[in-house]
Amino acid sequence: MFYRKTVKVLCGLAGGSAVLVFADSRGYLGEPSGEARRVWRSKFPVLQAAQPAWTPGTHTPTPTGHAWDFNWDKRDPSVLSNGKRKESSTEDPSSEQDNSKPKATRNILLIRHSQYNLSGTSDKDRILTPLGREQAEFTGQRLAALGLKYDVLIHSSMARATETAQILSKYLPGVDLVSCDMLREGAPIQPVPPVTHWKPDAVQYHEDGARIEAAFRRYIHRADPKQKEDSYEIIVCHANVIRYFVCRALQFPPEGWLRMGLNNGSITWITIRPSGRVALRTLGDTGFMPVDKVTRT
Repeated sequence: MFYRKTVKVLCGLAGGSAVLVFADSRGYLGEPSGEARRVWRSKFPVLQAAQPAWTPGTHTPTPTGHAWDFNWDKRDPSVLSNGKRKESSTEDPSSEQDNSKPKATRNILLIRHSQYNLSGTSDKDRILTPLGREQAEFTGQRLAALGLKYDVLIHSSMARATETAQILSKYLPGVDLVSCDMLREGAPIQPVPPVTHWKPDAVQYHEDGARIEAAFRRYIHRADPKQKEDSYEIIVCHANVIRYFVCRALQFPPEGWLRMGLNNGSITWITIRPSGRVALRTLGDTGFMPVDKVTRT
């Protein structure tokens, strides 16, 4: 007997022949040891060739890519922009450094605008459809139901994002609305792999990419040291902008942004810790909408 507990397993092979091999009590198909291994290999060469060429110690994936950069937003209090450590001029350098450390967590809720009129010839014509307005109502209700203390509601200056934000604001009394041109839709960076149905020219990538990257640097970063409490900020913008923000914040290759899809009116929630750690709590959540109201246009 090869193992303490064995069961006979009938394995059909090519040509209609069959052989008996052994499996241990855990169901692992393996070969015996010692003299028994030699006999096993000589009798069942075909089955031996079919065994996976791995061992328990080699099947763990190897980490790839670069290590996490804690100074990704250039706001690490212990590092200057040139990479040198700060030198305190006070008698208690540890106290000064502690005062410069962020203590609050920023929560950024990125909302994609609702469904809009795709046949509009200009931005002012691309307003929300009746369904789009319904979607915004559901999103506003969801944001209110979360019971969070929102600090601000920032939105792209494009018509569909502005209208979405205005509907959301009905459910968030007292939260200021702020319009921002930097959050307008665009082509952030050439996607990899490329797609055939959408090919902006190099100039558009060059201009839009710089603007969207600037918006990322303005809005996606750790809290200022003066911020005492955790914050919750809502940004209503566009699918390309949100997907690019997610890749950049998580330090994923930004050219992979087009591999993600976002529903209209969806919520993407990013959390940024004082240490510079970033977490993606939700990506394109529309679970709060009825199924027949969900779209991605």
